[in-house]
Amino acid sequence: MTIKKGIILAAGKATRLHPTSLAFGKQLMAVYDKPMIYYPLATLMAAGIRDVLIIVTPRDRKLFETLLGDGSQYGINISYEEQHKQDGIAGAFIIGEKFVGGDTVCLVLGDNFFHGPEFDSIINLAARSVDGATIFCHHVAEPSAYGVAVLDGDNRVTQLVEKPKELISNWVATGLYFYDNQAVNVAKTLKPSARNELEITDLNIKYLEQGKLNAVRLDASYRWFDLGTHQNIHDAAEFIRQNEASTGRKIGCIDEAAYRAGFIDAAQVRANAEKIGNPAYANYLRKVADTVTP
Repeated sequence: MTIKKGIILAAGKATRLHPTSLAFGKQLMAVYDKPMIYYPLATLMAAGIRDVLIIVTPRDRKLFETLLGDGSQYGINISYEEQHKQDGIAGAFIIGEKFVGGDTVCLVLGDNFFHGPEFDSIINLAARSVDGATIFCHHVAEPSAYGVAVLDGDNRVTQLVEKPKELISNWVATGLYFYDNQAVNVAKTLKPSARNELEITDLNIKYLEQGKLNAVRLDASYRWFDLGTHQNIHDAAEFIRQNEASTGRKIGCIDEAAYRAGFIDAAQVRANAEKIGNPAYANYLRKVADTVTP
């Protein structure tokens, strides 16, 4: 099955980023030269997803709507739902039940950044061949702070443990997940954890118990940042700055992502450029429109 819809969860309290995040959500903060939410949104576009739900806090809804609108300038459809209490990552499926309907769905956390060789091709291929659930796993040296997956030779998950005390694997689950059309129903069966949240690990374990939890391995050639701390935001921004300077291509540019995905044409890219006040960014878009063939 092919992934049809995408949810970006952008409603956390971001307490680790206080006082910076007291006034507005972290997904609106700049990571180098773009708002943080541009990066997961570009990831959804690379997967070929055009219907997007952004889950936000009531405080931040107007800000997101001002930033992204309904998505038409990018050839996609963006809608918004509000999360009124912190009920866990898996709670996104219950909030987004009407949006998901009977379709397959991708969930990406609004503070996750991915980049690497052929990443767009890898995620696009994975989005076209979903069987049950697929998690994207990154190899890390210190996995104890994450949900850790044990994988077999066929990239099936054989064990999934949240923050294990002993080393069982160096592959950890990132904030990017693909699910079949049962994700909402499975989420409804979950019981709140000790912190009174519906945990995404518990949802994934439900798929594991059915033998339907798969993994895509992102090795050390890929960069993944959980942008939940000031240090990680700084490190990601520096990585983006250096990479863009050396390659001449922007990371997380949603106008370019939409163009490369075939969602908009060169004329729309130029029109988007005219609305951007930053000359360097606008000139980059004009260059994309003039030189890139989708």
